[in-house]
Amino acid sequence: MEKLKNYIDGILIAPFSNNYINSYDPATGEVFTMLPDSDNEDVELAVKSAENAFPHWSSLSAEKRAEYLLKIAGLIKNNIEKFASAESRDNGKPVQLARSVDIPRAVKNFEFFASAVTQFSSESHHTGTDILNYTLRQPIGIAGAISPWNLPLYLFSWKIAPALAAGNCVIAKPSEVTPLTAYMLSEICIEAGLPNGVLNIIHGYGHKAGSAIVSHPEVKAITFTGGTKTGKDIASVAGPMLKKISLELGGKNPVIIFNDCKYDEMLETTVRSSFTNQGEICLCGSRIFAEKDIYEKFKTDFVKKVKALKTGDPLNADTDIGAIVSKQHYEKILYYIDLALKDGGKILCGGNPVELKGRCKSGWFIEPTVIEGLDHNCRANQEEIFGPVVTIMPFENEEEVLQKANSTEYGLASVIWTNDLSKAHRVSANIHSGIVWVNCWMVRDLRTPFGGMKNSGVGREGGLEALRFFTESKNVCIKI
Repeated sequence: MEKLKNYIDGILIAPFSNNYINSYDPATGEVFTMLPDSDNEDVELAVKSAENAFPHWSSLSAEKRAEYLLKIAGLIKNNIEKFASAESRDNGKPVQLARSVDIPRAVKNFEFFASAVTQFSSESHHTGTDILNYTLRQPIGIAGAISPWNLPLYLFSWKIAPALAAGNCVIAKPSEVTPLTAYMLSEICIEAGLPNGVLNIIHGYGHKAGSAIVSHPEVKAITFTGGTKTGKDIASVAGPMLKKISLELGGKNPVIIFNDCKYDEMLETTVRSSFTNQGEICLCGSRIFAEKDIYEKFKTDFVKKVKALKTGDPLNADTDIGAIVSKQHYEKILYYIDLALKDGGKILCGGNPVELKGRCKSGWFIEPTVIEGLDHNCRANQEEIFGPVVTIMPFENEEEVLQKANSTEYGLASVIWTNDLSKAHRVSANIHSGIVWVNCWMVRDLRTPFGGMKNSGVGREGGLEALRFFTESKNVCIKI
């Protein structure tokens, strides 16, 4: 069985402890590879490597750094089928989704920040007749990047690309649940000739390798995407050390459907926003509110379309719903379905494990599930399930739906469906989320700020926000 390796100082090496963690194929429930069980010794080696690389890398022109990023992007693009297959096997998502979304988005991340850094500028202020103030933006040094399992390469590259573009060296840890495409990125970086030590990829558990990255005094910034509890733990360590922190955390996103929406477009998109990637996207809409006059029609039509979704082998082209990423997460989702029933919910479709035949007979599959009849304050409507489960609820007016939509501790994303422009602006201004989509979902412009309110995170990623996060501003005041 293949054993993955860490990527430190430009080479692939075994973990210092020589201990490994089993990695499972969610579609079969079987171990298919092993990854390093790294600890502080591996992180210390990576930090020393990054320290050695930083003076040269940070002194390169933005154009030269951009060339490396574009070469990495090109090599991933040339191997898109290989990457898509690996992402599907590692995560359980349909291979067609990895091929059409995950890997192309990862390529775009490298391409975008390669371009953005060459356009990155700072301010100058002419103060009176003989004083000039200008701002320098300089790389912070070593950045730590910790990414989640749901969009493995997509979100890994979302953090790495801007940090490298800005002139930093990076120590990155992918999720131990989905390490494969991060390992493949290591191989791509070697092929691209990325200077040794500029990017170091450490595999392992969060409480060991991740904790060692967060607590290391020479790691000056931490960017993390994952659960809110872990984010709080990271902040409790990094905060007192005065590190820069960017945390993109949980979500319990509302979808608000008004009577005057474009109904057919809304219906198709709401199925996607509920169940894409088995609902394992932080931006999925898990609480659906439909205005009372169209609630019954929406319920009937929505359930019909959800029932038509095919749960199956992620490698099949016609599969809509793949495997749940891990047995632990599979059991968590089933727990919340059972909890919803105990709280008085009615399952309109789904709600059960799926037992497939053939190679996937031991895999972790759950039917796409729609539940109604729950109070907006119940646990299934307040806590993040992060799976193929949505609740639907009717509402009477804007005031009511805003109160219910804003009732959770989260505030990441939301979707509003209406053809009334005034209403769209009004509800967008009053909903508590960092991202609001009106009459669409998952439309991304990488120039825009990305992040959440309340317990959905701290800081913003994307565009100039990311480049600002990965740099320190310095004011220079000159008397002419």
